[in-house]
Amino acid sequence: MSEAVATAAAIAGCAALIVGGGAGAGGHGGQMVSGVLIALLGGLIYAFYAVTAARAISGGAPSGAVMGVLFGGAAVIMLPVLLWRGVEWLAEPRALVAALYLGLASTALSYFLYGRGLRSTPVATAATLALAEPAVAALLGLVVLHERLAPVSVAGLALLAVSLAVVAVPERAPAPGPAERAVPERAGR
Repeated sequence: MSEAVATAAAIAGCAALIVGGGAGAGGHGGQMVSGVLIALLGGLIYAFYAVTAARAISGGAPSGAVMGVLFGGAAVIMLPVLLWRGVEWLAEPRALVAALYLGLASTALSYFLYGRGLRSTPVATAATLALAEPAVAALLGLVVLHERLAPVSVAGLALLAVSLAVVAVPERAPAPGPAERAVPERAGR
């Protein structure tokens, strides 16, 4: 199975995981369309981020600096939203701890490691492997929150798992044929 086919299957698995989970949610059609459009915009922005980061890192820039610039730029873009919504909630210790955890552990550390991985992993492979996030979220929902998945979601989760395994395992070089195994004679004999 080629990486492109595995990536397409992983995307289909994510779609099935999401669609199956939303079937019994009782959402409204307009909300679902706007949610899908926002998700597509998020995916486009993520693709831009991943390709930009990979190009900069493969061009010789330190991965930590690349991640710092990209996320620092994102913070500047989002600063008006923070100021608009207010910062009073940061006065509560639990909210401050949650914000620090989300900022440092689940974002800064994970994307620092992602940037390090981009040094040796093609961006297409890295972006496909990032599709493990919805699978982990679904599994945490099952284990921690005792949620139930619809059969379509279970099938999507299985398809996603198989596809990610295919992408994660490097292709083996074909075994040399009989002509390639023959030892060439030395010149000068």
